[in-house]
Amino acid sequence: MSEPNTGRPVVRVENVYKIFGRRPKAIAEKMQAGATRQDVQKDGTAAVIDATFDVYPGEIFVVMGLSGSGKSTLIRTLNALQPATTGTVEVRGQDLAKLSPKELRALRSEHISMVFQHFALFPHWTNIENAAYSLETQGVAKQERYEKAREVLAAVGLKGWEDSYPSELSGGMRQRVGLARALAADTDVMLMDEAFSALDPLIRREMQEELKQIQDRLGRTIIFITHDLNEAMFLGDRIAVMKDGEIAQIGTPEQILSEPADDYVASFTSDVDRARV
Repeated sequence: MSEPNTGRPVVRVENVYKIFGRRPKAIAEKMQAGATRQDVQKDGTAAVIDATFDVYPGEIFVVMGLSGSGKSTLIRTLNALQPATTGTVEVRGQDLAKLSPKELRALRSEHISMVFQHFALFPHWTNIENAAYSLETQGVAKQERYEKAREVLAAVGLKGWEDSYPSELSGGMRQRVGLARALAADTDVMLMDEAFSALDPLIRREMQEELKQIQDRLGRTIIFITHDLNEAMFLGDRIAVMKDGEIAQIGTPEQILSEPADDYVASFTSDVDRARV
């Protein structure tokens, strides 16, 4: 595990709230003035509350928490699929709230890729076509994008499966195609939302180890969402633990284990496989 970089962050999140309701900004203002999540629940849902963190080049930054903690909502503010209600989200120094729709589409296409929990592959396309899709949206010529797609499919262990279809693959192999698609895009940031949660335990462990090996070779900047602390501890350079929409603690795996910020964080660590940390 590496220590956090002290250079310029790739992603900067400052005082971000994400509120669902009829008057989200008014609810956020109430919370900024001291109202709790429970105080405002009759008016709306505070999914993310005052989140602040930076993510540095080449880092795997893991956001973990139980269902309903706000982690998946938080990751969707990072590419403005669900824009922040208040606060600032910057990617490569660009404030997402200040971008035009065209500029935001360009930022997503060129600098942010996403790996979903349920693969999101096109079933009528071959694996190489699926892996090359992100390059197609960038306007890359067919021969060049197929060459890149072959390269990344080989990198994730799918050499020889390029012309097969997703239906011919196991769940773990299909998730490898989704990972290859994100890698092919060669973006500054990869967002991975519960990417391995739908896999069987053995395949999930293999995918975690595969991702670490790929990261050792390529050094991508990855923001990884999970509800599994063992997964977070194995993958993360740093971990943000979320509870009820708030970030309870940010630290290295060692810090989370040895210096939990409160009883909530400490309760997670009792079942951690410390041999993998």
